[in-house]
Amino acid sequence: MRVLTVIGNRPQFVKAAAVSRRLQEVADEILVHTGQHYDDEMSAVFFSELGVPRPSLELELGTGSNTEQTARMLTALAPVIGEHRPDVVLVYGDTNSTLAGGLAAAQAGVPVAHVEAGMRSFDRAMPEELNRVLTDHLSSLLLCSSDVPAEHLAREHVVGDVEIVGDVMVDVALLVQPRAREDDAPLRDAGVQAGEYVLVTAHRAGNVDDPERLRRLVDLLLALPCPVVLPLHPRTGARLDAQGWLDDLLAAEHVRLTPPLGYLAFTALLTRARAMLTDSGGVQKEAYLAGVPCVTLRDTTEWTETVDAGWNVLVDLDRDAALAALDRVVPEHRPMLYGDGRAGERVVEALVRRFG
Repeated sequence: MRVLTVIGNRPQFVKAAAVSRRLQEVADEILVHTGQHYDDEMSAVFFSELGVPRPSLELELGTGSNTEQTARMLTALAPVIGEHRPDVVLVYGDTNSTLAGGLAAAQAGVPVAHVEAGMRSFDRAMPEELNRVLTDHLSSLLLCSSDVPAEHLAREHVVGDVEIVGDVMVDVALLVQPRAREDDAPLRDAGVQAGEYVLVTAHRAGNVDDPERLRRLVDLLLALPCPVVLPLHPRTGARLDAQGWLDDLLAAEHVRLTPPLGYLAFTALLTRARAMLTDSGGVQKEAYLAGVPCVTLRDTTEWTETVDAGWNVLVDLDRDAALAALDRVVPEHRPMLYGDGRAGERVVEALVRRFG
């Protein structure tokens, strides 16, 4: 069995860490990195930290708008698929790389397998929502993290086969989080104490590209009553700098800005945080797996189970709602929503069963 895997950003590197080594024991995998994340801390460091096999091909296609990026990826991936003639193209999640890989494969008549299929925020203004919906409807094998996304796919009458395999990020979290909890260096570097700070990530276009919403984000961070650690995504840093608001955060005594972090350093900070504030889908789930309360800077989420369980609150960019969410009491119980840490194994088994 020959599998061509398309990855391009941080969450996909983490997911591939749970699958690729197992897959390469039983199949010929061609691992293609589109370059959607081209900063070293957003990309290359994950290969060294998580043991993801080095890509067979790096396309370096990271810049431009969503449309421009997706178009360049389609143009670049089509001959790669034609050259290698895989039995299946494997894609993860909901990025431009996901859609480009799936569409290029489908147009070439190659089956598509989609890991993390069926996720829905029901917000079509999100580029990620469009990517995941389109990818699901062109996929032959849809691999879901839990019952909820499988139910979404059933209601949409997708034509591919649906399997619930669990969440591959659980596999990685169970492996990495115990080690990360013992690593104090990232906390020392940020000048914070365990349990006393809030970890923040913000990068979505809907929050940082609109100056009005970006200012609301800055005001929310300035209002937080405890130390804030903000690993600054390149996109967010550029938008803040362009508006002249980066200095506002740099001048705030309680805000610690850091460069983008590798997975281990980020997880060390996450596992010891008082709370997580984020607009990232994947980080919401990582916070849940770490047992850290999450405040989501959006009004929709794909990970509705974390909200239903009481560990995640959607506040958009409402400062008062965010402050109230930080003071809430989290439930004592945290159910195992996303599997037992063997999702990567089940993904490989499903691929072999269907395409081997």
